[in-house]
Parts: sequence; structure tokens; C-alpha cells
Amino acid sequence: MDEILNAFTRALSFGTPLLLASLGAIVSERAGVVNLGVEGMMAVGALAGFAVAYGSGTGDGNLFLAVLAAMGAGTLAAMLHAFVTITLRANQFVSGLALSMLGLGVAGLLGKRFEGVPLFNQPPELPFTALAIGLALALAFGLHATRWGLALRSVGENPAAADALGINVVGVRYFAVGFGGAMAGLAGAFLSLVYRPSWTDGMTAGLGWIAVALVIFVGWSPFRAIFGSIFFGLLYYLQFRLQGQSGIPTEVFASLPYLLVILVLALSGLRGQQGNAPESLGKPYQRGER
Repeated sequence: MDEILNAFTRALSFGTPLLLASLGAIVSERAGVVNLGVEGMMAVGALAGFAVAYGSGTGDGNLFLAVLAAMGAGTLAAMLHAFVTITLRANQFVSGLALSMLGLGVAGLLGKRFEGVPLFNQPPELPFTALAIGLALALAFGLHATRWGLALRSVGENPAAADALGINVVGVRYFAVGFGGAMAGLAGAFLSLVYRPSWTDGMTAGLGWIAVALVIFVGWSPFRAIFGSIFFGLLYYLQFRLQGQSGIPTEVFASLPYLLVILVLALSGLRGQQGNAPESLGKPYQRGER
């Protein structure tokens, strides 16, 4: 029983950043904008949060500032993607990949001075996990039972019709992408402040890509994302648990997150899950075009 409880606890721990990042991606994609830069936004959020916490001490108030800094850094990175894809109407997939590489590179370069520097007080995981689940439930309700949720979904399904009804398509998409960046930054803050209170280059370890795949796996549903994140969190836990109990090379286990992404996308395709995607997902919108 203790082993099962420990496994569930660790699954929640691994699943929390996945849930936060996937919720942001769900909102962004529900508005029609794909952002493959989740990994990079998580990295800059993790670095910004740790830098503020380290530079201002480790009290509870400073933790709040660190979280705000992480969310702000993620939002700023997302705004770059929003400008390129929404205003300039560039390819969303290419822009997202570039953002991911840029974010990882910038975080790795600027974070060298923090390598190996620990935080002395480790915040509890439970508030972050509770916040993630609460946000998922709120978004599940908001997307289907509020006017802003209807507007967001309308922009993702048919932006021209939404525009004709007076909805600011560009504004909604900028907001959605910015929210996605803030959630990715918050996920990064969890990694550097709570899960492992330190900064290490590459500490996101593919979690951003898992979050992107999770969005498809749960059919763009915030509610199902709760269970999907726990499931992937359990797989992550088993990955590290088996790594210490087998003679298999560590490189095999290091590649598991990416193999999981491929597996999830393949299973989603077989189940027809991608048919649930917003109709205008990945398509730029220009007023007056059909």
C-alpha cells in the first residue's frame, strides 16, 4: 500500500508541470494557434523564477515574486510567437519550433551562473498541484459555459464568422497565446522552485513536448487533462524507478519521453482523436479573406 501511495504521489508531482503547461496549450490551440515552443517557455520560466527567488531570498513573499517572474518570462516569450504568427501570419509550427530552441538556448546561456546553486527553502508541492487542478476545472467550465469560452472556441473554429459577430479575433488569439506562455512559465517555476529547488540546464527534460502531445491525447479537454497528466506522471515515475533497477543503458530511459510522444500521437491518430481539433488550428487569419 505504501508503494502504491508513493507512486501516486510521485505521479502527481511529475504530472503537475505537465498539467499546467498543457492547460496553457489547450487555451492557445482552442483559439486556433499552435505553439510548439512550450519546452522553451518552460525553460525561461524556470530560470526567471529561480533567479528572482535566489536574488531576493527565500521567504514566502519572494516565492510569490518568483512565480510572477516565471509567468511573465513565459508570457513575453509567447508574445514573440504571437507577433510572428498572428500579426505577421508566419507558419505557426516553424515559429514554435524556433521558440523552443531559442528559449532553451537563452535559458542555458543566462543560467550558467546559477548552475549548482540551491535554494534553501523548498516550497510545498501541494499548493501548486491544487492550483493546477483548480485551473483545469475552471477552464473546463469556462470554455463551455461562459461567453468568453464561446468566443475563444468560435475564434478557433471559424475566425471569419467570429469576426462578423464582432469578436476581436486578433485580441482573443493574443490573449490565448499569452495565457499559454504564462502557464508554461508557471510549469517551469514548479520545476526550479518546488520539484528540484535549483537551476540545471536542460531541467525541463522533454516535459514541454509531452505537454504538447498530451493536448492531443486528451482531445483538447481541460478536464481530461487532469487524468492524462497523472497518467504521464506515473510513466515518468516508472521511468526513473526502472532506471535504477535494470542493466539497460540510461540513454534508453532518456529517450522515453520522446518515444511516448510518438506513441501518443500514433494512438490518437488511430482513435481519430485529431478530428476533435479546432477547425482553424494552425491557420493564420486575415480579415476579409475566405
